[in-house]
Amino acid sequence: MSEVWKIILPGWRDLVDIAIVGVLFYQLWRLMRGTRAVPMFLGLLLILSTYVLVQMLELDLISLIFKEFATVWAIAIVILFQPELRRFLIHFGNSPLLSRLFPMRTTGLSEEIARAAVELSRRQYGGLFVVTRDVGLRGVQETGVRVQAEVSWQLLVSIFFPRTPLHDGAAIITGSLVQAAKCILPLSTSPAVDGLGTRHRAAVGISEESDAVVVVVSEETGQMRVAMGGRLILVQEESELVELLRRQLGKDRNRVEAPQSENKGA
Repeated sequence: MSEVWKIILPGWRDLVDIAIVGVLFYQLWRLMRGTRAVPMFLGLLLILSTYVLVQMLELDLISLIFKEFATVWAIAIVILFQPELRRFLIHFGNSPLLSRLFPMRTTGLSEEIARAAVELSRRQYGGLFVVTRDVGLRGVQETGVRVQAEVSWQLLVSIFFPRTPLHDGAAIITGSLVQAAKCILPLSTSPAVDGLGTRHRAAVGISEESDAVVVVVSEETGQMRVAMGGRLILVQEESELVELLRRQLGKDRNRVEAPQSENKGA
């Protein structure tokens, strides 16, 4: 019965333990909400609740059965929840805290994005890349189509090929992954962007509401611009874009030394 009293009157370590487990289950629930894994997740919670009740009531035979099948259930959970567990690990790995403790190498990312922008510019295809920093854009991601693929210039160019169903909208990039495509961004209502196209207004709009670095390519002129903090910066060369992205996505991003902003163009 001492175990029962421990559960009824938990100590501070038990409360911390419960809080951590609760946060983990809540994050898993957020990632699985709206997917086919929800019924399985609820079934798992029911099994765990039953096991806790069995332990409290000291039903030895049923408890023994649970323990004997514990290994089988662990393997079954990994198999059944494989996509959700992968999403959870990616989401956890891209958290702002871990990003600060273990900064990811952004040189390759900057080069891939710049190469994609140059290719789109050369072909005069419109493009819109939103690279997140500290402020997450989960709500924006949910307006588009989930991709979750490694960033490469070939992937970005293929997304914005005019005849693909994903080209109309923005691609959201977090860490080294393209999280989603065909995402809807808020349009800026600032008088400073009057006369600009929808892509440019969207680029400025999301940069006004977050700390994201946004690369936009004009479909009409092929010009490349970067939006940050509600400003548009015209970029002429690939090397210039690479350097700007490295500076803003790397350790020196707080030292903004970008070229003079401009608010007019095609």
